[in-house]
Amino acid sequence: MPSERVQEPLQVLGAEAVRRWALLCADALGRVRAEIDALNVFPVPDGDTGTNLHLTMLSAAEAVDGLPAGADAEHTWRTLAHGALLGARGNSGVIVSQALRGMSDVLGGAAGTGRDLRKGLARAAETARDAVARPVEGTILSVLSAVAGAVEEASDQLADVAGKAATAARAALGRTTAQLDVLARNGVVDAGAAGLTVIVEALASVITDSYAGRYEVPAPAARPEPVAVQGPSYEVMYLLEAGDAAVSELRAELDALGDSLVVVGGDGLWNVHVHVDDAGAAVEAGLRAGRPYRVKVTYLDAPARPHRAGHGRGVVAVAAGDGIARLFQEAGAVVVRREPGSSPPLAPVLEAIRRAGTEVVVLPNDTGVNAVARAAAEIAREDGAVVSVLPTKATVQGLAALAVHDPLRRFDDDLVAMTDAAGHTRHGHVWVADRAAMTSAGVCRPGDVVGVIDGDVALIGDALEDVAVRITSGMLSSGSELVTLITGVDGGDALARAVQAHLDTARPDVEVAVHEGGQGGYPLLIGVE
Repeated sequence: MPSERVQEPLQVLGAEAVRRWALLCADALGRVRAEIDALNVFPVPDGDTGTNLHLTMLSAAEAVDGLPAGADAEHTWRTLAHGALLGARGNSGVIVSQALRGMSDVLGGAAGTGRDLRKGLARAAETARDAVARPVEGTILSVLSAVAGAVEEASDQLADVAGKAATAARAALGRTTAQLDVLARNGVVDAGAAGLTVIVEALASVITDSYAGRYEVPAPAARPEPVAVQGPSYEVMYLLEAGDAAVSELRAELDALGDSLVVVGGDGLWNVHVHVDDAGAAVEAGLRAGRPYRVKVTYLDAPARPHRAGHGRGVVAVAAGDGIARLFQEAGAVVVRREPGSSPPLAPVLEAIRRAGTEVVVLPNDTGVNAVARAAAEIAREDGAVVSVLPTKATVQGLAALAVHDPLRRFDDDLVAMTDAAGHTRHGHVWVADRAAMTSAGVCRPGDVVGVIDGDVALIGDALEDVAVRITSGMLSSGSELVTLITGVDGGDALARAVQAHLDTARPDVEVAVHEGGQGGYPLLIGVE
């Protein structure tokens, strides 16, 4: 069982001990999750801190438990920190994941002695505090600082460091009530600090039996009063692939938008947490910084949810051209316009979902729009809607999905049919390069005509018509039945006529449908079903 005690104190904190610690943390937090949730009044009284910390450490534990036998300490520590980063939930979970990263930075390349653990705990406190835009005392940060200070006085024995860390954490937890007014008014210790204390005591338990606590969570002195949420309405979280410079700018932008900002990670992967009134702006800031994914938006004030306007089944489609918008509207979709090469703001996507109905399929029709679409869907689900984002990568896939949409089918069956139609539609386009670039088909230079199939550059040529014909031919198979051509504002009509004339001769068995799209940037969009 993960909760078994080690009878003889460890001399070094090796890979196997780290694995046992992670499993014990997940087990212990799972057992006291509800008690920690009941303490949760700061930064918002959403009653989920215990659950968030449990899920964060469960992700870390599962990551290290999946390592092969014999994995060394460096690999184990790195995996522990990475697992926590990927699975971090809520404000407290994100901070704990950064504390683990700090320990990993020190202990991953060390022998795991008491002296190393002292340095690791100091780094944990430092990196966690640095990750929080506006640190507040009476929280996890206070307990981490107390632990780091206490172990400075410990000997070089691993057991002594761990024991002093656990004792200091428990004492610092008790002080949090007096450090933060909202805790004092409700007679509770800080929920996140309580979870961290369990984590530190679990570490002492792995190293030695001589430690202060037994994963106990102090009960509230009085029943916590319901507290109206004062502050931003949404919690926004996402993982982000971005460089250090872009993240530095993102921190400043998000700090101006809201509060409870924590950005943790490094080496190109970050976990972002913030409370804001404009969830869309927070997601869009991430899009400017890099590639956000696993976007999660949660209402912090459930009674303030807006009234849903739509009823029944509906489809929302994002369109980048007047003609494309008309095609989707004529097929029955609620349309959100965007400029070519950009994503729409979150607010109009959310409003379109609310107008579309209580069961809604969203068609982003561009990979860059997926993050905004998912964020809007999360908010709409909090409002009671059933929303699925079908990750269509191109306009032609969205049109194919909408063509088989049947509001009289069960929602799940309708979604399967739409997904199948989109998945069986190949997509391509042609465009004229405005700068030099290295592509999968070689180097393209300004003025070259580029042909793209399913997102990859397949051909570079000199003439639009020649490239359009060759790209369309390359997308066809013996089973192809329908070619859809969507013309843009830059010579698309002539291209469509050239492609259609070629297909009339080369593939008379294939039906060709031509639509005016009016999109900029891409003279011709091509779909093959």
